[in-house]
Formats: sequence, structure tokens, C-alpha cells
Amino acid sequence: MRSEQEKQEFVKQLRQRIKAWVVRVLNFCEQLPNNAVTRVINFQLIKSSTSTGANHRAACRARSKKEFFAKMSIAVEEADESQYWLELIEAKGIKSNPTELQFLLKEIDEILRILSKARTNAAPKQ
Repeated sequence: MRSEQEKQEFVKQLRQRIKAWVVRVLNFCEQLPNNAVTRVINFQLIKSSTSTGANHRAACRARSKKEFFAKMSIAVEEADESQYWLELIEAKGIKSNPTELQFLLKEIDEILRILSKARTNAAPKQ
């Protein structure tokens, strides 16, 4: 079992990791070709990735377990949507940096697993 200090450090590192991932997504989006298809994907990916970070931060400042669960649920949903848009870029073969795309996909998969586990652990007991 982790000490309170270890938990706080883990949360801090996760917040920084998510922020770094969002910045890389934003940089990645700036490099995508500008056409009707990519404009929609770009817009949706930017919205969902930034919302992932914003809702994780909000969860970290939650005033109750119920509020934490609600914000974390949104963060999980937005992270999953981000993963979907990145997978769509890959599946459609949209011209992009393949190395960066693979990094972003791997990173969001790991972030999504962590956020999902935190949400599950905070779920109201039935």
C-alpha cells in the first residue's frame, strides 16, 4: 500500500504526463494536412485531449468522492474518445508522422488504463 506522500507524487507525475501528452497531441494536430476530413478530426481530437487533462485536474481537486468519480468518469470518456480519433487517423492513413502517432496511441492507452483503474477504485460501493 502506498503512503499518502507516494500517492500525491504519483498524481503529480500523472498530471504532468497527461499535460505533456496533450501538448504533443496539439503539436501533432498542427502537422496534419488541412482538408475537410482532417479539420473535423483535428477539432475533435483537440477537444477530447484537452478535456482529458482538464477533467483529470478537476478530479484531483474534487471536494468529495462522488465528485471525484464524476470528473474521473469524464476524463476516462474523453481519453477514450482521443484514442478513437488517433486510431481513425491511423486507419484512414492520414498523412502524419508515424512514429509520433504510435507514441501518442501507446501513451493514451497507458493513461486510459490508469484513469480507468482510478475511476474503478473510486466507484460507489453497491
